[in-house]
Amino acid sequence: MSAVDEHASSSRHARTIKREVGLEGLGLFTGEKVCLKLKPAEEGAGIFFTRTDLPGNPRLQASIDNVIDTPRCTILGCKEFQIQTVEHVLSAIKAYNIDNIEIEVNGSEVPSCDGSAFPFVELIENAGVVSQRGLKKVFHLDSPVFWTKGNVQLVALPSEEFRISYTLSYPNSDSDILKAQFYTIHLNEASYKEEIAKARTFSPYDEVVPLIEAGKIKGGRLDNAVIIKGNKILNPEGVRYEDEMVRHKILDLVGDLCLMQHCFLAHVIAIRSGHFSNTSFAKELINHFDMEMARHG
Repeated sequence: MSAVDEHASSSRHARTIKREVGLEGLGLFTGEKVCLKLKPAEEGAGIFFTRTDLPGNPRLQASIDNVIDTPRCTILGCKEFQIQTVEHVLSAIKAYNIDNIEIEVNGSEVPSCDGSAFPFVELIENAGVVSQRGLKKVFHLDSPVFWTKGNVQLVALPSEEFRISYTLSYPNSDSDILKAQFYTIHLNEASYKEEIAKARTFSPYDEVVPLIEAGKIKGGRLDNAVIIKGNKILNPEGVRYEDEMVRHKILDLVGDLCLMQHCFLAHVIAIRSGHFSNTSFAKELINHFDMEMARHG
């Protein structure tokens, strides 16, 4: 057996939060006022959403199998209902290695708050994180996994840390701000909170205005998104980081990978990825880990 095979997986204790916490805010796309609560969940429950505004308070697992669309956000759904813009809260949950948690919402979209994941980080830290008795398998890649389509590429390389490297590039943009940005981070609770969580969603002005006029973004405003017009940032306060856009792309990627509900170590390299490619890549990773488990018994 090779050294890589010996480390095909390890384990850690599963984690949840200590107590219920919540916040209110508007949905970016729907404009709905929504109350969100994070609640502790028992071992083995996984990460799931509960719609308290619907009869019977139906539940939906935050699973890659439940992704139904990725139109500038990630939407989970089933025949009866859906939940939109799940990636920011899931990003914070993934960064804090929370395995079992209930996300209760009384509407169809997760509140956008300030356009970042930082309000959800604050919720998690307010609640506190606690280890559970059961163990959670941690997968270690034994070979690279990749997904590519056109000029979008994602690859996961074997590594003994969870690292993400992202290249943002809008080569046809009239904005120098969006021409190219690169960021790499060894992701843990501290680095995520300091370097990633506060990065807000963003859009070029020419892309977002038609969507607002068409009523497809009913809750968008300058206090929950960074808007870029040419080489200008339209937000009065400017940006939180010079490279806030690439950091937000990492934030989104972490949230979409949370839908795997797998804990793993790897160096994930992404070039120009978005929600569709992130979730497609997550499926490739799940298939790879399933094959690893079958091989190693």
